[in-house]
Amino acid sequence: MIEVLVTGIGLVSSLGSNLEDSWQRLVAGKSGIKLHQPFPELNPLPLGLIDRQPVGLHKLTQLVVASALKDGGLTAPLPDCGVVIGSSRGYQAEWEMYTVGAGFPRPEGRREGGKELDLGNWLDTLPHMNAIAAARQIGATGIVMAPMAACATGLWAIAHAVNLIQMGQCERVIAGAVEAPITPLTIAGFQRMGALAKTGAYPFDKYREGLVLGEGGAVFVLESAELARRRQAKVYGQILGFGMTADAYHGNAPDPQGKSAIAAVKQCLQRSCLTNTDIDYIHAHGTATQLNDKLESYLIQTIFTHQVAVSSTKGATGHTLGASGALGIAFSLMALQQQILPPCVGLTTPEFDLDFAIATRSAKVEKVLCFNFGFGGQNIAIALGRVRE
Repeated sequence: MIEVLVTGIGLVSSLGSNLEDSWQRLVAGKSGIKLHQPFPELNPLPLGLIDRQPVGLHKLTQLVVASALKDGGLTAPLPDCGVVIGSSRGYQAEWEMYTVGAGFPRPEGRREGGKELDLGNWLDTLPHMNAIAAARQIGATGIVMAPMAACATGLWAIAHAVNLIQMGQCERVIAGAVEAPITPLTIAGFQRMGALAKTGAYPFDKYREGLVLGEGGAVFVLESAELARRRQAKVYGQILGFGMTADAYHGNAPDPQGKSAIAAVKQCLQRSCLTNTDIDYIHAHGTATQLNDKLESYLIQTIFTHQVAVSSTKGATGHTLGASGALGIAFSLMALQQQILPPCVGLTTPEFDLDFAIATRSAKVEKVLCFNFGFGGQNIAIALGRVRE
């Protein structure tokens, strides 16, 4: 089996404009979540914004892709490179603003730059076009994929990229997910569900209020071990395997018994040639919603007989929806590299009997699991391993 290594990371989040800044603020226990009112027609609420106003998807993708290439020591064009970049919301923000240009009523303040939007380039906002734009950016003329799987999108994208490399379709793939979800419709939808927090994100806490929307993205350079060693690339870690299942249960509620979610994790362990006791750290989905945190804690307690360290970084970045798994992979790779467990920012009173990393702590970290659970019952787990020079 072809080994797949991570040789470059590009990341932008509410914590920082690059991987290093985001990581340093995370391990310092900081949060990028603040009270914002980006839309005059909506009340202020806690959000994980990168800047004072919501970022555009195209600009954000350009930033993370350029950062990943620079970090990986690569320069465009890369004609043989595969591209797998997903987003669960895509260009929804632009589509909402297009309703103004089409003559639909919308409160004042929703016009971009005080002018009607130009509808002439609306085809550039189709769901797959962000991945196409990334391919143009790096001069990639091979396989381009744009997965959409709600909150499981980020890990889905990485799993697809691993398959492409292991099947011999590509030696190198740029993969990850980018999300710019701060829009009136997204906010209103989650509010209607009663899922949004009022003060902040507190994963696994007894007094958690719900999720906090955040924006951001993470993109990775994935390469076969042979290619990485041939060009003497630096290596963050290895993608050992993944497991994917679906609940076939409900549109937005997880199966209360967690059968398919448990199956995804067990599948991941089996495909990665690992046992439950091999895992040193779990980067949990940890949305700070009542249902997710309860089910995820049950899953961990069911599968892992030892006290494996657990944390979620959404209390620091907000829930970046489709990009959340990609951010989780980036932070997990940093944990492997630096032998530090990132803290579960926002957690002060745990409701569940797990070994939560409430504060940053040093630890022996050799094998890591990352979880994502998306609307529609999309379950995915990815295993990462440390690679010694």
